[in-house]
Amino acid sequence: MIALSDIVQAKRRVSPIINSTPFAKALILSDIVGADVYLKKENLQLTGAYKIRGAYNKIASLSDEERARGVIAASAGNHAQGVAYSAKLFGIRAVIVMPEATPLLKVTGTKELGAEVILHGDNYDEAFAHAQKVASEEGMSFIHPFEDDAVIAGQGTIALEMLDSVNDLDIVVVPIGGGGLISGVGSAIKQLDPKIKVIGVTAKGAPAMFESFQAKCVINSKSVRSIADGIAVRDTSEKNLKYILECVDEIVQVDDEEIATAILFLLERQKLVVEGGGAAGVAAIMHKKFNYGPNSKIGTILSGGNIDVQTLSVIIEKGLIKSARKMIITVTLVDKPGALMRLTDILRDANANIIKIDYDRTSTTLSYGDANITITLETKGKEHQEEVRQKLTKGGYKFSETF
Repeated sequence: MIALSDIVQAKRRVSPIINSTPFAKALILSDIVGADVYLKKENLQLTGAYKIRGAYNKIASLSDEERARGVIAASAGNHAQGVAYSAKLFGIRAVIVMPEATPLLKVTGTKELGAEVILHGDNYDEAFAHAQKVASEEGMSFIHPFEDDAVIAGQGTIALEMLDSVNDLDIVVVPIGGGGLISGVGSAIKQLDPKIKVIGVTAKGAPAMFESFQAKCVINSKSVRSIADGIAVRDTSEKNLKYILECVDEIVQVDDEEIATAILFLLERQKLVVEGGGAAGVAAIMHKKFNYGPNSKIGTILSGGNIDVQTLSVIIEKGLIKSARKMIITVTLVDKPGALMRLTDILRDANANIIKIDYDRTSTTLSYGDANITITLETKGKEHQEEVRQKLTKGGYKFSETF
């Protein structure tokens, strides 16, 4: 484990420059799952994620000579901004190596924090190798996103804040990517109150740490795929696996569908914008991936809020369809005046609000003189959608639905 004294020292270092984010009971979520659930809102942290804690602690622990030579990191996300922001506070040079396909918004955001950005490689692993090469050639200090004791100690400061706020937790649920966050949080918790159960959550599409934990040895993945890109780590860190085996009681998995449900729930019901990795803990609680009693006090960390807007848009759209608040139907009409008006009159009588209409008369599957009308409707649940179907059938229409 990381020594508690190192985590306490890290707290002294980072406290003056970070937000002590809220750790508050989520009333709606607690009612739904039948336990007292508390959310540590690191999505409200500076740069939108917890990563600044570890990055700042690492840079602060360097010697003046090391800082003068500058720092370098490989990242396409939250670690990049954590390192860039921390380096800016110290007034030192920062270089971030990002894969060439990194979205422009992330590149721009990192540059705005004062870092130099090098685009290199097709993926994170190639960017990582290049960053280490540059670090060696230029004598810069490499700031690893998770496999570094000073970084891990910085992440562990979250646990100190959680226990300062709620000192009788039964379970703490932590998302796992590379394992730096749970190594720090788990180390602090097990030294302060070993009775608290520490549960890790990985994305099902990135199973390396889950499988390694079960086997108690390093197992790497051939590839990863998840909407939770912040925790989609391909390979297992041997150092972090050792810490995790010491201080984590259980690791569970959540799939993309469960993560998306949690993201939408947090947005709509808790008014919180959270990225995929940050929602993993809530997904595990909502879908009962581990056992807990009705009076349990569960804390989980919303590790970041930097979700891609396009990803969020897709999650919202799919969520509305799955929850029967949006309905997409395709009806074939005889293409003549008044045909569409008759159809919309039926939908109006069903009190379904039309928000989009697409008109196709050129499809090769259509008979001449017919048109396919695809209509997107706002609906009020499954019963309302069934009413729409009945009225269309009664009106003599044949239709198909998009799910």
